[in-house]
Amino acid sequence: MKTIKNFDLEGQKVIIRCDLNVPMKGGKIIDDNRILESLETLKYATEQGAKVIVLSHLGRVKTKEDKKKYTLRPIADRLNKLLESKVTFVENTKGEEVENAIKQMKPKEIIVLENTRFEDLEGNKESENDKNLAKYWASLGDIFINDAFGTAHRTHASTVGIAKYLPSGIGLLMEREVKQLSKATTKPKKPYVVILGGSKVSDKIDVMKFLCKKADYVLIGGAMAMTFLKAAGFNTGKSSIEKRKIDFCIEMLDKYSNKIVLPIDIVTSTEINKNATPKTRFINEIGEDEIGLDIGPRTIKVFKQYLDDAKTIMWNGPLGYFEIEQFAEGTRQILEIISKTKGTTLIGGGETASAAINMGYQSKLSHISTGGGASLAMLEGKELPALKVIDAKKQKK
Repeated sequence: MKTIKNFDLEGQKVIIRCDLNVPMKGGKIIDDNRILESLETLKYATEQGAKVIVLSHLGRVKTKEDKKKYTLRPIADRLNKLLESKVTFVENTKGEEVENAIKQMKPKEIIVLENTRFEDLEGNKESENDKNLAKYWASLGDIFINDAFGTAHRTHASTVGIAKYLPSGIGLLMEREVKQLSKATTKPKKPYVVILGGSKVSDKIDVMKFLCKKADYVLIGGAMAMTFLKAAGFNTGKSSIEKRKIDFCIEMLDKYSNKIVLPIDIVTSTEINKNATPKTRFINEIGEDEIGLDIGPRTIKVFKQYLDDAKTIMWNGPLGYFEIEQFAEGTRQILEIISKTKGTTLIGGGETASAAINMGYQSKLSHISTGGGASLAMLEGKELPALKVIDAKKQKK
């Protein structure tokens, strides 16, 4: 597959689709990790003398009121501080202002267009890959580079659509994501241990089916562990349970009894807030009014036995309600354990990535993905539409 390094970029108008969908609060950026991860590709393009046109989405735009909340202006301002190149924000996604700004560009300059999902206000044109919108955006550039791994599992006009009409390749972040995550989906070094957490079993059905065939062990925590414990016959009190998925859990426990490892103790509370009083219970001691909110210390020791000798570790989904300190210890301790292993350690984006970064483990792990949904799709063995169109296409502009 072509990457940005396969193109002569000097003097070319290069459209780079980034994933700058960062958490925002009150118009301010809370976590700029995705912006930082995008810098390598942007720097490379400008160093090669390209005129760079950046496209990205931000949030879910459903009403006109959302436009103020989800403008990319703060992201463009942040890029302007992080990059040596001149960064200009254009507050439109198309039209005369956009076209004039591009005409006036000089090599090594960057223009950030407004949120691509503003186009969803008139018939979901971005999200439903409107052909005319994709053609229009393609007409603005000479080359298209997709570096937005976080949206690679989506078929959008700014990802799959543009790639059909321009010479296309992937960026350096996208290349690194695919290369690293492939270590868990193609021929992972053994022993291969998967950690699955998060809130819902339903979010992990396909990934469990796929990874249980490949992994030596699958360690289960988070709220989804409570549904598995319920399926195994334990009382789970007032824990969040997906009753419709209990049969699936029973099936998986029967089929992979030699691979699936469940918690043996749980940190519980009767409430979920910063004032909650945590209690550690064996899985056969959970009270009727208690909620399972983290894996317990004995479970951490059990998980450690499987992780210490692992050559490949893939983790998707936090192991507890880590946003509250009383229930963050399971996630923190497992991060500490895998940070000391000699094997490849891969974090599958989303909340797990956020926990790893905020707890200070970003530099201690092999790879932290920027895309929760995209990494999950890869772990399910699915083809990513944004990669498929670039790999297969032979069309010319």
